Amino acid sequence: MEAIRVISRASVQARSDVNNGDSPKQIDLNPWDLQFLANEYARKGLLFHKPSSSSSFKHTETLILHLKDSFSLAVDLFPPVAGRLTVVHHDDDDTSSVFITCNNAGVSFVHAVAENTSIAHIIEPTYVPSILHSFFPLGNFKNFEGTQVPLMAVQVTELVDGIFVACSMNHCLFDVKPAWDFWNAWAEISRNGLNHIASDSKFASFERWFPHDNIERPIRIPFKEMIENYSKGSGNSVQLPSFSRRIFHFKREKIAELKAKANTEVQDGGVMISKISSLQAVLGHVWRSVIRIQNLDPEEEVTYRFLIAARSRIYHPPIPDNYFGNAVQYTTVTMKVRDLVGDGGLGKFALEMNKVIASFTEEKIKKDFDAWIQNPTMPSQHGTIGKFMTTNNSPRINFYEFDFGWGRPVAVRLGPTNSRMWKLVADAGAEEGSFDFELYMSHDILEALVRDYEFMNMVSPPPPLMGYPINELAQA
Repeated sequence: MEAIRVISRASVQARSDVNNGDSPKQIDLNPWDLQFLANEYARKGLLFHKPSSSSSFKHTETLILHLKDSFSLAVDLFPPVAGRLTVVHHDDDDTSSVFITCNNAGVSFVHAVAENTSIAHIIEPTYVPSILHSFFPLGNFKNFEGTQVPLMAVQVTELVDGIFVACSMNHCLFDVKPAWDFWNAWAEISRNGLNHIASDSKFASFERWFPHDNIERPIRIPFKEMIENYSKGSGNSVQLPSFSRRIFHFKREKIAELKAKANTEVQDGGVMISKISSLQAVLGHVWRSVIRIQNLDPEEEVTYRFLIAARSRIYHPPIPDNYFGNAVQYTTVTMKVRDLVGDGGLGKFALEMNKVIASFTEEKIKKDFDAWIQNPTMPSQHGTIGKFMTTNNSPRINFYEFDFGWGRPVAVRLGPTNSRMWKLVADAGAEEGSFDFELYMSHDILEALVRDYEFMNMVSPPPPLMGYPINELAQA
């Protein structure tokens, strides 16, 4: 397989006559947005079969132009994605304010070709192939670099028998739920035309949520110091082992089995309490397996980090359903190895995760929000190799639902990452009710997982590659 060949690059802007002044000129970021300043851009990609010769997209040039035009219409509905970050330094206290300027500087749209790469080259290898990295635009930019580079970039790459649609997104702009909303709008426009969704005048709410009016905006932070401290903290003089990426598939039946096991292990006075979710159970299964196969000291502590969603926990003022921003914050579960890998460890871990999630009441979330403003920090992106892992995304957000007009994806893939720590990315699987977990960690640990019967007994083979019915492009 050879590297890709770029056919064209374009800057897509929102039409001013569509905005009618409804979009804010400046979006004052809140702590949920600012915590991601030093992280890499978020990246998601969808792999499709090429449309059949009988479809409206039988000519690839027609398909690419159609995707670009429909993408442009989606940008009209979400004009902040065409903006840029702005950093304003304050000499009086040596702080800076960071906000989104809705200046319509443009979103990048790239058309590329991977002439010797097929769908099989992407989905059949045991490990995620490195050529996939070239399918994502913007390279390895960090979110704070959104002052100079687009907040969003799309690359459509032609394969021998497929189309890969990839999006790189500045994480200060939004989290996975609004990202899904944008993808969904784009897919709907591509499939059915703009008139299908344009009647909703409040398709997205761009103004950032704040718990009260007594917060100075834009928020002032020690920007330079935070970036420098983050960079120092991410450094490591010890040579790291090579990291690999592998996807494990969990069918609905195995997920139900793990959930039942975890709930059976959770008891209060001898009475079983059914409170463990499917996701908590499967995350627990993966994490305790990763720790068990390392044969660590039973008295050592290991830490699992994950995101808490605030949307459904805030009522005064509420967060709109169409909120186009971040509404998540990190938290952790720390346990001793003996408790995690010993008898009943699955239930113990899942219960601890459940308790932590339940502790994030509206009062606590607001308190943490205000505390961050007083002491701005960026979550550490590193931990002790083998004893720390973080989870991104959620299988509750299903990217397999998108259909641009010629069928649903055959695979969903994560973009490249510069992270120096172990990571688990959770996505919905192609089969109904299934999960796909992409693990990014030491190659030897991934190999050990595959040899571990207890772990693999719950893992299923990926579903067979299926074709999807070809939908004719509906007339707008």
